[in-house]
This record gives sequence, C-alpha cells and structure tokens, in this order.
Amino acid sequence: MTNIRAYSGWRKWFLPIAWSRPGSWLYVHSLQYADRALLRWTGGRRSITSLLSGLPIITLTTIGAKSGLARTAPLLAIEDSPRLIIIASNFGQTHYPAWYHNLRAHPQVTVVLRGQAGAYTAHEAQGDERDIYWDAAVRLYPGYQVYKTRTGGRPIPVIVLTPTAS
Repeated sequence: MTNIRAYSGWRKWFLPIAWSRPGSWLYVHSLQYADRALLRWTGGRRSITSLLSGLPIITLTTIGAKSGLARTAPLLAIEDSPRLIIIASNFGQTHYPAWYHNLRAHPQVTVVLRGQAGAYTAHEAQGDERDIYWDAAVRLYPGYQVYKTRTGGRPIPVIVLTPTAS
C-alpha cells in the first residue's frame, strides 16, 4: 500500500480533532462542501482535508440508485496500485453513506485522483481481503476505528475500486 505513513508535526494533532464527534460534525455539515468546491477548482488535485491532514482525497462519481443522476463525493482513499480502497464509515453514523447505496446499484464509477480521472468497478471486500484493507485503512486514518464504535453495530463496508480496462 503506497500511502501508509506516520504523521508528524501539526498533523498528528489535527487528526484526533478530525475524528472527534465535533470534528466529524464539522466535516459532515460544512467542510465536505468546501472540499467539493476546492476539488472542482483545482481539477481534483487539492482539498481542504488533504491540505490539513495530508490524507489522499479522491472524488468519487456514482450514479444515483434512485435518481439515475451523477453524484460526486470527496472521499479518503487507500491506494493499493492499481486499486483504490474506500471505507463506507459515514463518520461513524448509524446509516450508510448515500454513495454506498449508489455503488451497490451501479458499481461502475469515475474517480479523480491527483487530477487524473479514471473508470473503476466497485466490489465490497469480504473475508481476508476485507481484513487486510480494513487494517490498512486504520493505519492510514485511525479515526476509522473510532467511527466503528459509533455505528450502533452497523458494519462498515470496505469497497475495492478496480480500474476498468478502456
């Protein structure tokens, strides 16, 4: 996995704030919208979250499960080249994120990573694959382990995005 690393400097202080209840609330209710705008403005190369935390942020575009319309969300991604791993934690909320329902209905997605767009197919990791990727996700962002305690018992899906041959 290419982006598992130790955090230093001010980022080691910022991350626990990010996964705290107030930090999660702030992201859900405001920062994700600012991230979307900055990601659009920079062509998918920068987000407020990536600047503050150093975490790799992608934009995931899915097709709405009910609407059939394109829906885009900024998400943290774990790189396992050429695959990308995303976690449907929804900041530890008791319900799944909307993009997870969209992926289940339409697994073909578009991802922008560092300004490069690509087509991917999603599947939910199971068994050993899920355990390996979950452990990698927690090493990259320990907040996932905190979110797991808040879900009310809802399992947190681990999604593998595999590039689609063009």
